[in-house]
Amino acid sequence: MKTLFFSLIISIVIGFPAAANTSIVVVANTENKDIQLNRQQVRNLFMGGALSYDLEAISLPPKNQTRVLFNTKVVGLTESRIQSYWAQMRFTGRKKAPKEVASEKAVLEYIKSHPGAVGYLPVGVSIPDELTVLYSTP
Repeated sequence: MKTLFFSLIISIVIGFPAAANTSIVVVANTENKDIQLNRQQVRNLFMGGALSYDLEAISLPPKNQTRVLFNTKVVGLTESRIQSYWAQMRFTGRKKAPKEVASEKAVLEYIKSHPGAVGYLPVGVSIPDELTVLYSTP
């Protein structure tokens, strides 16, 4: 019984850091610091939908782990489904996929230097004061 209890405590303690790395924060370079978006609005922004704010979505490359997590938790689609969607949109000329940058560091640099830019990062990345957190996953 003692061993079972001890094993349970160890698995809980070890599991907390892993759980902390599975959250996403969406940040923007915007003058309006009061903007808050819900999951559906963030999904729409990154899938080319209309919002009442003038924001430009910035994305990470397809194999990036943060992008995989974002697609799973926020967009709710697999990478292959998203790629298929954007292929259709390009073919019909209706929408343009978000600009891709190489890394989380590049996302921060791009957002800082482009007003209206929005990107996603793993929780734990230091967000500069001039950027606004629009959404974070639970």
